[in-house]
Amino acid sequence: MTATTPSLRTRTSWAAGLALCRGREPAVESQPHCPGIDMKVLLEDAESGLLTALFRWQPGAELVLHEHVEVEQTFVLEGSLVDDEGEVRAGNYVWRPKGNRHVARSPGARWCCRCS
Repeated sequence: MTATTPSLRTRTSWAAGLALCRGREPAVESQPHCPGIDMKVLLEDAESGLLTALFRWQPGAELVLHEHVEVEQTFVLEGSLVDDEGEVRAGNYVWRPKGNRHVARSPGARWCCRCS
């Protein structure tokens, strides 16, 4: 496995997560994911499909129906995320099994970290 951190200005992917926890923007480039949602890739291995990313959601943003081909893990840093299974608030972690399909909405999320 060759995991990389695209556009990271430092050598370790931990730096980006630690910067966010300390109230600073991560030192990686943001890219639009879909309307109202930006993504910052922290760690990616294209061969295995491994991805860890920070997502910044605008209040009211919605991610259309999608399927996770691997286990989805989400830790909400600020705000909250909602889907058919309920609401995940800041400071909480949720995971879903392979093949899970859902629509995710952000009534007030700002940042969440997702791994798959």
